[in-house]
Amino acid sequence: MSEIKPGFVQVNVVGVRVEMPTNQPIILLQDQAGDRYLPIWVGAVEATAIAFAQQGIKPPRPLTHDLFTDVLNTLQANLQQVRITSLKDGVFYAEIEFGGGQVLSSRPSDAIALALRNDSLIYVAEEVLAAAGIDIPAEEEDELDKFREFLDQVKPEDFNL
Repeated sequence: MSEIKPGFVQVNVVGVRVEMPTNQPIILLQDQAGDRYLPIWVGAVEATAIAFAQQGIKPPRPLTHDLFTDVLNTLQANLQQVRITSLKDGVFYAEIEFGGGQVLSSRPSDAIALALRNDSLIYVAEEVLAAAGIDIPAEEEDELDKFREFLDQVKPEDFNL
């Protein structure tokens, strides 16, 4: 089981949505306590990969993240956890940690897509949540429920690849 590194908070992927009017996909992460959210803008391909993983969709041919997961399984390598480590000049940075302690630098969208495919935990640095996180008070939970309902209904085809 992977350990939480000091200064990091475990998060869950709430889902992927398309921000209007720009049609830019975002991933919404929620901390375990449930009161802070982190939106990360991503590309359409990455959004689709994450949406597929969340919905359990297996494409007829493996996407890049599926292929990477197949390689990990073939090599009997274990993806321990992914961490969103920093935010610099509006760009998020992440890393992927493997069972042997090896760490690779990654884009957050790729790290999240792999974490979902490998049932791995996702963490965000406390300083990243402090800088870019959004607190949603209880009275705004109705809006969040509407957002979750949207996420339950959105299909990967909605991303117009």
